[in-house]
Amino acid sequence: MSHKIHPHIKKITVIAIIVGVFLYFFSTDIFSSNNNSDTKNAVRQGKIFSLTVNGAISPANADYFIRGLDKAVENHAVLLLLNLNTPGGLDKSMRLMIQAILCSPIPVVIYISPKGARGASAGTYLMYASHIAAMAPATNLGSATPISIGMIKPPEPEKDKVKTDSDSDDLVKGNSTGNVLERKMINDAQAYIRSLAQLRGRNEEWAVQAVSEAANISSDEALEKKVIDLVAYNQDELIKALHQRQIKLGDKTITLQLVDPEIIEFTPDWRTKILIVITDPSLAYLLLLAGIYGLMFEFLNPGGLLPGTIGAICLIVALYALNMLPIDMAGLILLLIGITLMIGEAFVPSFGVLGFGGIISFTIGSFMLMDTSLPGYQIAPSLIISTALVSAFITLFVLSMLLKVRGRPIVSGEEELLDQPAIAVNDFEGHGRVMIRGEIWQAVCELSVKKEQRVRVKAIDGLILTVEPIISESESESVT
Repeated sequence: MSHKIHPHIKKITVIAIIVGVFLYFFSTDIFSSNNNSDTKNAVRQGKIFSLTVNGAISPANADYFIRGLDKAVENHAVLLLLNLNTPGGLDKSMRLMIQAILCSPIPVVIYISPKGARGASAGTYLMYASHIAAMAPATNLGSATPISIGMIKPPEPEKDKVKTDSDSDDLVKGNSTGNVLERKMINDAQAYIRSLAQLRGRNEEWAVQAVSEAANISSDEALEKKVIDLVAYNQDELIKALHQRQIKLGDKTITLQLVDPEIIEFTPDWRTKILIVITDPSLAYLLLLAGIYGLMFEFLNPGGLLPGTIGAICLIVALYALNMLPIDMAGLILLLIGITLMIGEAFVPSFGVLGFGGIISFTIGSFMLMDTSLPGYQIAPSLIISTALVSAFITLFVLSMLLKVRGRPIVSGEEELLDQPAIAVNDFEGHGRVMIRGEIWQAVCELSVKKEQRVRVKAIDGLILTVEPIISESESESVT
């Protein structure tokens, strides 16, 4: 006798296969064929890998830079040139890039370009970490104060004239009137950029000012104060200026040979573009909710593969994106608790107590989710409020309707025969036949059954009914 595969097992298997295939393609370099074709021919000496980051220092840009550096090392490039134009970015992503630069076996040149570009905030740290720091004319860098704690509160206007001379000294020493957390973050940032300045032999005093006072500087001033090494109008002029230049690389000094070098453009591939999209906090937030609700609808209404498949993919992508973003675990936990409470209202009606509490928890958790005040990495309040209202509608109305439908008696299929009356076709004890709904079925019964005696269906096993005699005539019903 053949055994049937449980429909839930088949459903879970199909979802797992689809998710597995998605993860395989996402985790490999299958989307980076364009870059691979460019680097296959990069086998001769004098190669320069050129990368461009135009925008915030994000997890996607950090991944793009680190993979580009690995490709440059793999193809024996002379150096890596990063064309940078950034307003700042996430501290975690910036530090990953700096660690890659400090561990790089080849020189890394960071060039703030084109004209009018800037290397603010995180860009300043990257410039100090680079082996060669260069800028195009009419560019600037600075404002390296950790933005997650906000700018230092300026002194009162009436006290400004009295304390102007001592304000900066107090701030550098960590004696500001800000709270302890602000001072700790300022001191940490100052020590970090000072260590980079000492490593590369650059201006320490201005580096500290960029952190404590959000100081900015132009390209010409930066060259004069030894904040950078070069000012070049374009990339070609920069490469000519780098020829025969000596660079300290670890415990050795190398001399760059850049006579007519081969420049290999390492452009963002599909992997980077996908990361840029999914690491948007608002999209990651929506993917998380879509994943949760997709799986929830799948388990509440088994049989359809589409909600479960889409939900599983959205949830995995959302968790991957949130892992790369600065999130507050307390906010994430509150968000999940809120969804759980709203679902609980549908299962266990509490006259709105669970539902109302779930909406509050969901909303507070959503506002707390992103652990940074950096512009561009916040979830819009309008999105949170509208999502909370939609979630409340889904959980308190739609789910309650689904549960009501599930609670209704079955009106079709084999399960509809349960507890229904039937009539014995012949006398039997053990095995026999009964008529129900005008059809003859095989039946088994532990007691003796007489012909035309009414019986009740207790269980169904394939094409065999398990029945029992109806003792009380009042319980019987007419059989069609």
